[in-house]
Amino acid sequence: MSTEILENLKKAVMEYDHEGAATLARKAVEEKVDPLEALNALTVAVRQVGDGFGRGELWLPDLIGAAETMMSVMPILDEEIERKGAKRQSLGTVAIGTVYGDIHTIGKTMVATLLMAEGFTVHDLGINVTAETFVEAVKKYKVDILAMSALMTTTAPEQRKVISALKEKGIRDKVKIMVGGGGITQKFADEIGADGYDPTAPGAAKLARTLVGK
Repeated sequence: MSTEILENLKKAVMEYDHEGAATLARKAVEEKVDPLEALNALTVAVRQVGDGFGRGELWLPDLIGAAETMMSVMPILDEEIERKGAKRQSLGTVAIGTVYGDIHTIGKTMVATLLMAEGFTVHDLGINVTAETFVEAVKKYKVDILAMSALMTTTAPEQRKVISALKEKGIRDKVKIMVGGGGITQKFADEIGADGYDPTAPGAAKLARTLVGK
């Protein structure tokens, strides 16, 4: 029974069936299916959609649909995980946000979701994030990776500003920095001293694994 529930849960995510996925998640809890296994079914589904997107076989709406379905179901499983006192294995901690002056959210949210699917603990700082907020997040969450998005070339310099602020606080070397977004290029990432850049959400998630040596 548990195998069937997990397979159906995975299928629901890949078909962007929010209601079906939520029903199956609640059924998994009722049937005492390991919530970590149920969570894994979600993340496997999102990773598969992400891989398909990376190969050009699926489109951005597919990735968004799968990601939104996973995010809508996770609170059900997170509550059960907490109730049981179980612990998710984490590849590391990431703080992610769109830089100050930029209110674009889709790309950042896709990367955040795929990072969670890869097994990272993710703190999404949102949009229009100041350098000071990024720095505080690095200290507060003791992050392994700081990920910054900038869709516009006019807001790209904010990424340089954040890196400078981290240096001023003496904590630049304590964190890996990933940058991305439509306003960013590999050349710019190199110029500002970022540790990694990828133009796609699936690529960014895989880059994060590389940065933490996983």
